Amino acid sequence: MIRRALTNTGWLMSARGINAVLSLVYLALATRALGLEAFGQFVVAFTFAQIVVGFAGLQTWQAIVRWGQEADGRNTATGFALALDVVSIVVGALAAALILALAGDWLPIPQEVRPATFAFTLVSLLAIRSTPTGLLRLHDKYARAAAADATTSIVRAAGAAVIAFVAPTIEAFLIIWGLAELATAAMYWRLAARTEPIQWRRFSLTRLPREQAGAWRFVIATSLSAAVSTASRKLLVLLVGVLGGAAMAGIYRVAAQLGEGLLKLAQALLRAVYPELVRDPGKARAIAGKISRIAVITGLAVVILSLLAGEWIILAIAGSAFLPAYLPMVLLSASAALELAGASLEALLVARGKAMTTLMLRGVPLVIGLASLSWLMASFGATGAALVVLGASGVSVAGFALATNDRHAHS
Repeated sequence: MIRRALTNTGWLMSARGINAVLSLVYLALATRALGLEAFGQFVVAFTFAQIVVGFAGLQTWQAIVRWGQEADGRNTATGFALALDVVSIVVGALAAALILALAGDWLPIPQEVRPATFAFTLVSLLAIRSTPTGLLRLHDKYARAAAADATTSIVRAAGAAVIAFVAPTIEAFLIIWGLAELATAAMYWRLAARTEPIQWRRFSLTRLPREQAGAWRFVIATSLSAAVSTASRKLLVLLVGVLGGAAMAGIYRVAAQLGEGLLKLAQALLRAVYPELVRDPGKARAIAGKISRIAVITGLAVVILSLLAGEWIILAIAGSAFLPAYLPMVLLSASAALELAGASLEALLVARGKAMTTLMLRGVPLVIGLASLSWLMASFGATGAALVVLGASGVSVAGFALATNDRHAHS
């Protein structure tokens, strides 16, 4: 099981590796083509869409993996997931329209850019791909998921290479990013349909909850936990822009993109390990422990690399204007290392049905951190925001370790 989990993680990380390399390409193109202030505005617009999708989107893939082990249950879980995705699209679109229309100057998105921001948000919602993701993971088709994931960065890099020289505007970059989302979603749905026919006739918000008493509780808890994780990263970028201006948001975004590479590995690890823990609860703790030890070594190596080579990397990619991103980048890489170490422990808690526990362990530290954000930013700038992320990750991962070691956790 450990070998299969690591193999599946490897497939996911092959796409992440491609994305990491290409992300450096389009980050360099965007920062240099737009400049510090305009890049910051683009970051805020892009992040706004990510936040809407993060809060409106539901973790339907976990429901498919949890209740889709048998064919009939799989059809019911898939139909439930499809219905939830539609709800997410509608709720997210309404929320985005209201916020962009009613938000004043406190939201650092210029009025002339807000229509393009709403269009990009709507496209991102339509490109939600949690359901096909769940089907691919249920059948261990991680190679297909890797191919689909790589589409995002390929389209972004190719598009950015063109518009950086032809039409280097915020709106043009949003168009390219939107096309990348649609292309990736189309690839996911195509590969999922090849893996298993999608049963649209089972489309229902009520059938699975009737058959599985804890369905709504599970979906709400896992989705809120994911939303908290989104808030700790994406919402923070937006708040940095609100409190410190678009330029500071751009600096923080560069730090996050360079420093949080391990976070993507942690997310891939959680997604790959979770199905294995559901299939064999008896060996789940041993699997999670061994993978966590591997993760700790990997995380330490990357943090050391960011300390030694961080300034050179920022200069080479974004230019000297973004050098203030160095210390936040180091702190965010340390946070990502903690998340990597805790990913399998979080997956273990969810597999045991402790989704509400993970929500509390994520939510409470984040609320405390966000409450102190204004003071930390006033004292340390973008570094203060990175301290919030590092602190929240440290407390959450420590909580995961304690919860999984609890003698009553197996009951």
